[in-house]
Amino acid sequence: MSFIKEEDEKTEDYILQKDTTTKSTTLFIVIILLVLIVGVILSGLYFKWF
Repeated sequence: MSFIKEEDEKTEDYILQKDTTTKSTTLFIVIILLVLIVGVILSGLYFKWF
């Protein structure tokens, strides 16, 4: 089983595919995770948990 399928491969046995949908979804998830991490840090500073 291949983890990432290249655009020119003809296989159907893969987990992720190198296309615009996968790239934009990955970018969206990374941005959301960064916003959540910053929110936890800021709330920790606000409530003086550090």
